[in-house]
Amino acid sequence: MTKLDPLVEQKLLTPTDLTLSQLEGVLSLMHATQLDEAELYLQWSRSESYALDDGMVKEGHHGISQGIGVRAMVGEKTGFAHSDDLSLSAIKKAAINARSIARSGGDYHAAFGVSPVSNRLYQTQDPIVTVSDPEKVEFLKSLDRQVRARDKRVSQVSASIAADHEIVLILNSAGFISFDIRPLVRVNLSVILDQNGRREQGYHGLGGRYTLSELLLESRQDELVDQALRSAAVNLEAIDAPAGPMTVVLGSGWPGVMLHEAVGHTLEGDFNRKGTSAFSNCRGQKIASALCTVVDDGTLPGRRGSLSIDDEGTESQCTTLIENGVLVGYMQDRLNARLMGTKSTGNGRRESYASVTLPRMTNTYMQPGQHTPEEIIQSVQNGLYAVNFGGGQVDITSGKFVFSASEAYLIENGKIGAPVKGATLIGSGPEVLTQVSMVGNDLRLDTGIGICGKEGQSVPVGVGQPTLKIDVLTVGGTA
Repeated sequence: MTKLDPLVEQKLLTPTDLTLSQLEGVLSLMHATQLDEAELYLQWSRSESYALDDGMVKEGHHGISQGIGVRAMVGEKTGFAHSDDLSLSAIKKAAINARSIARSGGDYHAAFGVSPVSNRLYQTQDPIVTVSDPEKVEFLKSLDRQVRARDKRVSQVSASIAADHEIVLILNSAGFISFDIRPLVRVNLSVILDQNGRREQGYHGLGGRYTLSELLLESRQDELVDQALRSAAVNLEAIDAPAGPMTVVLGSGWPGVMLHEAVGHTLEGDFNRKGTSAFSNCRGQKIASALCTVVDDGTLPGRRGSLSIDDEGTESQCTTLIENGVLVGYMQDRLNARLMGTKSTGNGRRESYASVTLPRMTNTYMQPGQHTPEEIIQSVQNGLYAVNFGGGQVDITSGKFVFSASEAYLIENGKIGAPVKGATLIGSGPEVLTQVSMVGNDLRLDTGIGICGKEGQSVPVGVGQPTLKIDVLTVGGTA
């Protein structure tokens, strides 16, 4: 039997003299009434952040949290209770509260064992301690100095560093025990340029599941400065965007956030089980161009959305959602998989011990095609080339979306033209996938900045895609 990592015992068991046998006993207590499934989720996390504004570090945060979430499941019903007290008495109280929805009767027997994980996707080292506090502050100040030295039009610089170290222990009444130790880091840089009375912002961010010492390398510092200044300079030259139906080319990488929002959420198991998704009951049907293959892949080492195990203890996997235009699968947690007669895909996620588990995306992206980005641009007589996105809104039931392009260009006679501002893309996920006529060979994932919200919970995710040509999409512009 695989043993617990000593760090898991040190943070989650030893401080209150808990043992695995005691926790197994709590699950037995819950099954005094008949349950389909019961689960204990113990979590310890440490977070740290620093924020700089105009050359001064004006904000610093360091926090530690811990607690347990207890679930009792019967059919579609879930009893849930949580506590920030990891004593045995508090855990038993939470367990009794969670099981209160259960029907009576039934026996419970399970032989517990710590489940081995075949592929640990990140180091267990605390990412926060790999760089000293003075070095973190100096990194932010160095970003400010570099930006101002590079461009005299800079009027404002904001930068931040954040790091988290999370330890989770999961016990399920099916008899398995799983644990994970998760690092997460991120750095953001925002600049504002002033030119002839016009002010425009540029932004770049980086992150992933590794240490701060890996994040704060000189090469990454150069990338942050280069990209933030470049995007601000482009926006200074931007003209008003055109409006109306037109051909739109989406750039590789972060524009995959539109795929995430407009298509990804509609393929999560709960929406489809309840019949509220635009793709409910469409499995096996063609829902997209035959050029489109979309996957959700939680197994990519070091990526922001990756998980060695999900928050129910299931190993992450690469799940094909759309294959050559045909809907072939949904993302599932254990509850929705059981109710839909299938298996979990390792997509059960939660914001913290105080949140219920939901089927959520990890790293969602479209597979590459055969065309070069240059060929795709050259195939468009007149249209829009959207390279980066800001905010957006999506209706899960209909799949309709509105996204604002934070960096976009005209396409004129098969060439990239002037940058434009104020462009919004308006459409629906089910329709836009059918309009994809060319897929690039330049698949790229985002730089590690994605955050996904669902039912009030936020979790880190990754997005990506190659360059895509969409034959017709409505553009809302300012021209």
